[in-house]
Amino acid sequence: MNYEEMCKKVIKIAQNAGNFISSQRIIATDIEEKSKNSLVTFVDKQTEKIIVDALSNLLPEAGFITEEGTSKKKGEKFNWIIDPLDGTTNFIHGIPCYAVSIALTENENIILGVVYEINLKECFYAWKNSKAYLNGKEIEVSKTSHLKNALIATGFPYYNFSKLTEYLGLFKNLLQETRGIRRPGAASVDLVYVACGRFDGFYEITLHPWDVAAGAFIIQQAGGFVSDFSGNNKWLYGEEIVVGNKAIHHELIEKIKNHFPTL
Repeated sequence: MNYEEMCKKVIKIAQNAGNFISSQRIIATDIEEKSKNSLVTFVDKQTEKIIVDALSNLLPEAGFITEEGTSKKKGEKFNWIIDPLDGTTNFIHGIPCYAVSIALTENENIILGVVYEINLKECFYAWKNSKAYLNGKEIEVSKTSHLKNALIATGFPYYNFSKLTEYLGLFKNLLQETRGIRRPGAASVDLVYVACGRFDGFYEITLHPWDVAAGAFIIQQAGGFVSDFSGNNKWLYGEEIVVGNKAIHHELIEKIKNHFPTL
């Protein structure tokens, strides 16, 4: 496989999906609640179908891991991991931060990632053995060396509150020892903002593979570090992730261990 050529084709698919999303308008009756505070609309579902159909033509032997369950096909070698509209709540409320996220795995290793932030028309991408890019320009993680100078992003638990006390303790600590914390509301965007140095680090729990696969891979190709809260490699399916450059990632892990002692 020519990974670069494949990535270019996926970029087009993501941009086309983003154009569809931009053209849609929803009303209150279009909104469904999949589970507590987990919202979905016909836009999510239709966008996922558009993406799955296009990717099926691009790589027929590949399977899919998708948020809305459009395809449950599993590939022996290749699998796409798709979030058709990351930041659905933002989209519903007209808050301009949401994205299309597409990753491809080969033998369970991510080999390609594309995140298209629709509102700013910013496409972040990387492929196996490549650098990371934003709209054709190479990007890399920040060089910030201490948390006291860092701007950190996070997300808040919205359905599983079992670790809320620990999470709020960490949040309070980081508020006091960083330049600030941001919560844009779309994990894929948080991740690629770390990849290009806008944020110095990011952490969150209760995430899914489609939230993190593409963005985390792009961070790695941009020179960053990705792990679960224990500093290990179980971030894709482990529902927790922490990222940053080497120094910030290390400091975040130490803070997390202080507030999540049972990890």
